[in-house]
Amino acid sequence: MKCLAAALASSLLALAAPALAAPQQGDVVIRHVNLVDVEAAKTQADQAVVLRGADIVAVGADAAIARDWRAAKVVEGKDLYLIPGLWDMHVHFGGGPELIEENKALLPLYVANGITTIRDCSGDLPDQVLGWRSEIASGSLFGPRLLTSGAKIEGIAPVWKGTIEVGSEADVDAALTRLQQHDKVDFVKITDSTLKPDLFLYALRQAKARGIRTSGHIPMALTTRQAVDAGISSIEHLDYAYHAGARDEAAVAADFAAGRIDRAEASRRLDAAFDPATAMAAYRHFAEKGVFVTPTLNGSRILAFLDRDDHSKDEGLAYIGPKLRKTYDWRIERAAKASPEAVAARHAHIDAMARILPMLQQAGVTIIAGTDAGFLNSFNYPAFALHDEIALFVEKGLTPAQALASATRAGPAWFGQLDRYGAIRPGMAADLVLLQRNPLEDIAATKAIDTVVMRGKTYDRAALDAMLADTRAQVAAWNAEDGASE
Repeated sequence: MKCLAAALASSLLALAAPALAAPQQGDVVIRHVNLVDVEAAKTQADQAVVLRGADIVAVGADAAIARDWRAAKVVEGKDLYLIPGLWDMHVHFGGGPELIEENKALLPLYVANGITTIRDCSGDLPDQVLGWRSEIASGSLFGPRLLTSGAKIEGIAPVWKGTIEVGSEADVDAALTRLQQHDKVDFVKITDSTLKPDLFLYALRQAKARGIRTSGHIPMALTTRQAVDAGISSIEHLDYAYHAGARDEAAVAADFAAGRIDRAEASRRLDAAFDPATAMAAYRHFAEKGVFVTPTLNGSRILAFLDRDDHSKDEGLAYIGPKLRKTYDWRIERAAKASPEAVAARHAHIDAMARILPMLQQAGVTIIAGTDAGFLNSFNYPAFALHDEIALFVEKGLTPAQALASATRAGPAWFGQLDRYGAIRPGMAADLVLLQRNPLEDIAATKAIDTVVMRGKTYDRAALDAMLADTRAQVAAWNAEDGASE
């Protein structure tokens, strides 16, 4: 009897086993791929990644995934390299209401270049960008995930449009309340056109107390350390970090605040007083305080060499509408008016400034890839510029792995989202880029895109090319209209 019962139980288990071992179902599986672990700077061969909805649900050896999973769509990744989606952490939209559509046309370019998240650092269309953020999140507008500061905080009657003007601590408090509670911004941008230095520091301290991340430009009348100690979260543009390396930064700030020197003389003195030991001490302090730096180095390089470089045949021009291109004139005209001495100085400044990149890395500062691309910033082409930025990082002393991390992990780290972005493992967002070459060996491989995955949806090379073609066609149509109206 016992033998009969045992045999029956064994038969039932045998019948149940296939059901228990039935493969799990995903939406997409990427097979036979070389997985790039950006954090560890290494690759794993013959891996497979399963996506369900907007999530990664399984990662492992291809044979094991093939045994345990099925998916409606299979992407063949043999001889390809899979990285997390790229982030451009400093972009701009603007130029006035009449340029809304030309700005909006830039959004697909980011996806076509493997950029699945962008951080808008404020322009003069803040309400429009806030609307785009919601539309992209809901799926009614196509584009990369959009994080924005909304309107930036500035002083009274600033140079820049699209700002919240503040002239008192009460104004700062009201601005932060509006941005945090009404606009629900992702961070706050604070700039230094006319903002009083004491209010700049007050805004940083109050934002930190409210748990809001801040980025900004540091007033010349303050030292970089003052901004760091007040709680700035990211320093935008390498110039400000470079200033922190000047032996007499405090004396320069005091002289500028007192009106004894102008901005040009202050910059000259800061450049002349740069000291590597002073800089390293400052950068270690950045790291201790958790301050990140967004160099926007290639954008600065483009502007510095406007006198020398011919951009008339740039391929990127085909993607920029005529009204946006017109905003380039301001900087082009300013550069053309510079004296030979000023031109030589700005050329030298770029090379001098770039040498701090490996110093920041060595000090433990997180370097963020951001382009400063958008209106006004001549020939710094949205989306395409990110690849140029990280290539320049490598040229100036970072490793390809460090440069890749700046464009895949630094952004999520700054926003406190490394639990969701910046790696390829179960539970992470299905924002991925499939490359034809290994970016850990050659950072230019980030341009060699085979497929982009955004929010779990795949866009192969043909789909990406169609995005580019659609934008070119739209710009060509605008060009024709613009020419006809002249």
